[in-house]
Amino acid sequence: MFKRPALAAAMTALLVMPLTAEWPMGEKVDLDAIYRIKEEGLQRSQVMDIESYLTDIYGPRLTNSPEIREASTWTQSRMKEWGLLNVHTEPFAFGRGWHNERMVATAMTPRAYPLIAYPKAWTPGTNGPIIGEAVMAVINNEGDFEKFRGKLRGKFVLTVPMTEVPAHFDAPGRRLTDQQLLDLMKQPPGGRGGGGNAGSTQQTFARKRTQFFIDEGVAALLDYSRRGNGAPNGDGGTVFVQGAPNVSRDPKEPLQPAQVTLAVEHYGRIARTLDKHIPVTLQFDIDNRFFDTDQNAFNIVGEIPGTDRADEIVMLGAHFDSWHTGTGATDNAAGSAVMLEAMRILKTTGVRMRRTVRLALWTGEEQGLLGSKEYVKAHFADPATMQLEPEHARFAGYFNVDNGTGQIRGVYLQGNEAVAPIFQAWMEPFRNMGMTTVAIRNTGGTDHTSFDAVGLPGFEFIQDEIEYNTRTHHSNMDVYERVQREDMMRNAVIVASFVYHAANRDEKLPRKPLPKPQPPPRAAPIR
Repeated sequence: MFKRPALAAAMTALLVMPLTAEWPMGEKVDLDAIYRIKEEGLQRSQVMDIESYLTDIYGPRLTNSPEIREASTWTQSRMKEWGLLNVHTEPFAFGRGWHNERMVATAMTPRAYPLIAYPKAWTPGTNGPIIGEAVMAVINNEGDFEKFRGKLRGKFVLTVPMTEVPAHFDAPGRRLTDQQLLDLMKQPPGGRGGGGNAGSTQQTFARKRTQFFIDEGVAALLDYSRRGNGAPNGDGGTVFVQGAPNVSRDPKEPLQPAQVTLAVEHYGRIARTLDKHIPVTLQFDIDNRFFDTDQNAFNIVGEIPGTDRADEIVMLGAHFDSWHTGTGATDNAAGSAVMLEAMRILKTTGVRMRRTVRLALWTGEEQGLLGSKEYVKAHFADPATMQLEPEHARFAGYFNVDNGTGQIRGVYLQGNEAVAPIFQAWMEPFRNMGMTTVAIRNTGGTDHTSFDAVGLPGFEFIQDEIEYNTRTHHSNMDVYERVQREDMMRNAVIVASFVYHAANRDEKLPRKPLPKPQPPPRAAPIR
């Protein structure tokens, strides 16, 4: 422990240190600006207030739904209040909107009990309460069709077999360990080959099976909540649900039957009762509504103008849309709130930035990164041709947040080795927050890949998982209470600092070689 004279001397030395430090790798770090960013972001944060509006008031935010349009209006108003300029939306073709007004599901016989259940997006409702028998009808191959032909009219069809549900021996929430962070720093193995047309064959059969259910006149198709790897996940009523396969957003396409995902525990009770040859009667009342008038979705954009290099752009972004269960809190109001708060911090502190800083909040991400892809194509380059727009040369870098509420622990380099020493310097003031890792590898499936696809430096931050993959991702538990306040505040500060330094360094961030043109896959109907 310092004695008082020694402590005073140490504090004096700190005060006379130059406020712009140059780290061993030669990258300048503005400690005065970081102090101001931390002061605003940690002492006067608004990030959780933003999060609450996006979730409690306007969530969920399914693309092209009434909720996301209302959320956009509120967000643009807030951006303008902070003094951001050029606040606007940029439309892109998407398809019809959809909204669930009501979902009531109960078992009536042999015992009455409520069901935890959610409709799949862009599927129709029931046109009022309907009552029918439940029946198990698992169709996995061509021979299964004849087993059920003429037997399913007006029935609630359980479409998947029930399996064992394992106990949760591991805690659903976790942070990255030191070893996991070290592993992320290692060069990943090369990609694997394979592929073939198995996926196409499965899709063709799935469409045939859906048409069979339409022709049979089923009341609704039921399945249970499961994770992306197909493993069942019983989590006390957590329901993971998104859109139904082969459902089109094109109003010209025929509607599928009502489709509903149940909590695995409730699906299991129905299935086990049917196995005992005891009839089960269900009642569903689903009010799903379609919106065909405006079939354009949009991205939300706003800027803080730069000074001497205002024609060059640094971007930060997150996807604004969510699925329709829960309120889209960790996926991805968390990312949107962090980016909005980062812009507020930069504007409020008045730190000088040479390049223009542009925020973009994407929609259509959950349907395939549609918003960011369309934006990149319009402003920078079409990955199919690699014909570059003028803005491509003036682009400095893009930063993305889309992995839940967890603390930022580092950044993925997307294979861009030249950026590593730059980011290592920028991370140093946040080492005491646990940000230590520069990973050469990439994390896929987020909007930064739209930029990387046309040779622009785009980056996703490494975040603690918390409960993202075990509880909140695409589930009815994706709500405000699962968001971690301290993590969100720190994330906004870190993002603001990275954006600030990208906007002020002498050179734009290094780029990888331009990729070759990537022709899009064979055209498919809007889904």
